[in-house]
Amino acid sequence: MRIAVTGSTGLIGTALVRSLLDDGHEVVRLVRHRGRTGRQDDGTLAIGWNPRLRQVDKGGLAGVEAVVHLAGAGVGEHRWTDSYKREIRDSRVLGTRTLAGALAEAKEPPRVLVSASAVGYYGQTGDRVIDESAPAGQDFLAGVCVEWEAAAEPAAEAGVRVVHPRTGLVLSSAGGAGGRLFPLFRLGLGGRLGSGEQYWSFVSLADEVAALRFLIDHPDLSGPVNLTAPEPVTNRELTASMGRVLGRPTPFPVPRFALDLALGELAIEVVGSHRVVPARLLEAGFRFRHPDVDSAVRAAL
Repeated sequence: MRIAVTGSTGLIGTALVRSLLDDGHEVVRLVRHRGRTGRQDDGTLAIGWNPRLRQVDKGGLAGVEAVVHLAGAGVGEHRWTDSYKREIRDSRVLGTRTLAGALAEAKEPPRVLVSASAVGYYGQTGDRVIDESAPAGQDFLAGVCVEWEAAAEPAAEAGVRVVHPRTGLVLSSAGGAGGRLFPLFRLGLGGRLGSGEQYWSFVSLADEVAALRFLIDHPDLSGPVNLTAPEPVTNRELTASMGRVLGRPTPFPVPRFALDLALGELAIEVVGSHRVVPARLLEAGFRFRHPDVDSAVRAAL
């Protein structure tokens, strides 16, 4: 199968592309730098796009049967200044709008667009168990996710099956939040964040990739699908698991005021609670390799 991927050099994109290539699929990468287009050393084909200018190499998308859209500025990469919040929103909404528009105009559009979203869609939900039937939240990230998902509507209107994987915290030592946490825990400097009672809906990188491929291959799935492990845990439980697996103490809790000083508005997400479960994935028959936190932490190492 010929599959196009945006965000192909990020944590999830890199693992997804590797998985697809290993299974003999042809991968087309959408890249923003013209100097990086053409056939790559790994056999993938890189084509250009510019979301802000609404430009896509439509010829390069010819024959593509599936598109996985992962591109977007990292939520935790910088303090949430007004300008960076605009970047978080624009990188997602403008990119999705550009891609969906190009697919809608294609003579032979792909069968499916898997267009990323996040569990932030639900806002802060405390200890309530949340599945895909829950409404959108009211905070900044919830608003971004609502616009992000809506931006893919032109593709859906053109007959493309559109799926929105609402991903949780991807556990990996290679990048993302895990890439910052694991080194501290290895040194015995880890600890709970804030009260530690907030729920973190995690998923292993391997299960994230497998679930994305599952969404490509299952034509009965469209709309929102939560990509989280079936057993969300509190930050305190995740902290304890990392200590157990690494054989290290976790004596250094980070109080809320310190998070506020260090992270600003982003601290709301760190101490916020999302107890999200993957109801639709489980109903469709997806089987997690790492359903519990200990196995997911081991996999991340």
